[in-house]
Amino acid sequence: MRGEPMATLCRPAIAVPEHVITMQQTLDLARETHAGHPQRDLVLRLIQNTGVQTRHLVQPIEETLKHPGFELRNRVYEAEAKRRVPDVVRQALAHAETDASEIDLIVYVSCTGFMMPSLTAWLINTMGFRPGTRQLPIAQLGCAAGGAAINRAHDFCVAYPEANVLIVSCEFCSLCYQPTDIGVGSLLSNGLFGDALSAAVVRGQGGTGMRLERNGSHLVPDTEDWISYAVRDTGFHFLLDKRVPGTMEMLAPVLQDLVDLHGWSVPDMDFFIVHAGGPRILDDLCHFLKLPPEMFRYSRATLTERGNIASSVVFDALARLFDDGGAAESAQGLIAGFGPGITAEAAVGRWTNDDLRPSVDAGLDELELTAGVALSG
Repeated sequence: MRGEPMATLCRPAIAVPEHVITMQQTLDLARETHAGHPQRDLVLRLIQNTGVQTRHLVQPIEETLKHPGFELRNRVYEAEAKRRVPDVVRQALAHAETDASEIDLIVYVSCTGFMMPSLTAWLINTMGFRPGTRQLPIAQLGCAAGGAAINRAHDFCVAYPEANVLIVSCEFCSLCYQPTDIGVGSLLSNGLFGDALSAAVVRGQGGTGMRLERNGSHLVPDTEDWISYAVRDTGFHFLLDKRVPGTMEMLAPVLQDLVDLHGWSVPDMDFFIVHAGGPRILDDLCHFLKLPPEMFRYSRATLTERGNIASSVVFDALARLFDDGGAAESAQGLIAGFGPGITAEAAVGRWTNDDLRPSVDAGLDELELTAGVALSG
């Protein structure tokens, strides 16, 4: 964990597919599809306890329930990503008052499909990004990847203080549905995960949003098999250990340590944007950090209205804070993602309403130009 110069995480852009499934529809499908399952009633209770009222799907439910094979599913992933990502990218750039030519690094996060070259290459070729734009695809951190993307963007802006980073998250969790997986954890995930896309810019200078000041990562030892994918002929099979709901007892102290290391106090923090993998995570954070439930209201709203949208959760929750008017100048906040490993990626910073770039005098123009050439090389 490290304290470094700052960069501002600007307002995210969020998009969800047009196909919607409600909790009641999910429960009805589970009753019908798994009528003879010996633990059906337990699964139904677990789905109800998620609190997820609606989820968005990239395909109609009739298509989602089919499995045409991994190759065809991955084709859907690529086609839908290319169809939907550009709009959120344009919105995120507009929110940050930047354009594609000003972006020095694109971080692309997704764990629900595969492309090589990454979608970053396609974005550079089609949306006006410079050929020298760096690319950083993150594919294997699952739900923690949203927090990891923010932290790697912060690190990059520490190394290059004038730089701007675009983060893109594309998660089509419904394309990982496996009709032959009938374990309780798998069936629960069928009623928990949703599809979404998001994008946000981290600006090295200026911007309104969360000014990142310190970030950290933590891996809980010997928990590699608690959340994982089994990669089979039919694609990605989600595996969830029954011990996962209790992980906040191990990770809440990590968040506490990050805040303490920065010289702040958890009870004095003004806002928390955290990954909402399920209601137990938020309830346990309230308990172990001794915080009132309203401190996680944005994350809970994301869970209720969109389900667990993997790496996009933290961006959707942050967008809700912006929709609510943002925070007061210099308000202290924390943003964190949790995922396989078990891994936590967290950052702390202050809210800033400075949406103007610092002015530079003529004497700095040559220096700025030189830095730009170095970044594009």
